[in-house]
Amino acid sequence: MKYSKIFQYAYIVFAVLFIYDGISKWGDGTNRAYLSLGLAALAIFMYFFRRKFSKKFENKDNPK
Repeated sequence: MKYSKIFQYAYIVFAVLFIYDGISKWGDGTNRAYLSLGLAALAIFMYFFRRKFSKKFENKDNPK
């Protein structure tokens, strides 16, 4: 379970990097900024998705 926590936080790190990339490319006049911001949104979604299911399986493994 230790590695799943590391990957959860890696999604947040990638989201921050993609947001920075999207903001830096915003004035270029191309659609690359939208792509970076879309990938940031996907990374944030994956963080919460993985977090939800890791908690679900953690609770399943530890019965009351």
